[in-house]
Amino acid sequence: MFNKLSQFFHFFGRKSASVSVVANQTVNPEKLAVARRILLKMQKQLPDYIAKGSGPFLAALYDEKGNLIAKEANHVVTDNCSHNHAEMNVIRAAEKKLNTYDLSSYNLRLYVTAEPCLMCLGGIMWSGIKEVYYGVPSQSVEKITGFDEGFKPDWLDEFKQRGIVVYGNIEIAAGEEVLQNYVKGKHTIYRPQRK
Repeated sequence: MFNKLSQFFHFFGRKSASVSVVANQTVNPEKLAVARRILLKMQKQLPDYIAKGSGPFLAALYDEKGNLIAKEANHVVTDNCSHNHAEMNVIRAAEKKLNTYDLSSYNLRLYVTAEPCLMCLGGIMWSGIKEVYYGVPSQSVEKITGFDEGFKPDWLDEFKQRGIVVYGNIEIAAGEEVLQNYVKGKHTIYRPQRK
């Protein structure tokens, strides 16, 4: 549940269905329009990544001028590495490309097809990324795939306190369709055994 600092905004989707966009600041319609365009394109590209063995998540980093810095999918299963989530992979690729561990001076915007999990939130926070735009919310990811997104209390407010802008729940229907097809395709969903 988001506390009083988080703002909820209602926009109408392509089929006149109401979609709730969440943000930790007043929504800028231009930024939201750009995010919708980028995230919808990424959702459409994701099946190609999945066909090559990637997991059902894709992340991209753009600079403030709209230049693509890096784009990476989830490689947990193909790399046998539990932390190779799309967000962690794209951060690693950008840091390598820009030859820095601190991305803050580049004013980067992260676009990710689903809400970042607990681990990725830490990676985003420590990388210096300034803005985050995500598609499918964690509740839907968990419901569709069964993946445990982790405990994330008030993360939008915590990011706001650190100067990180967040907009979420963007192009949800397209993202949920990709996740449902991933599950129907009987692709591997990694879940650590806890009992």
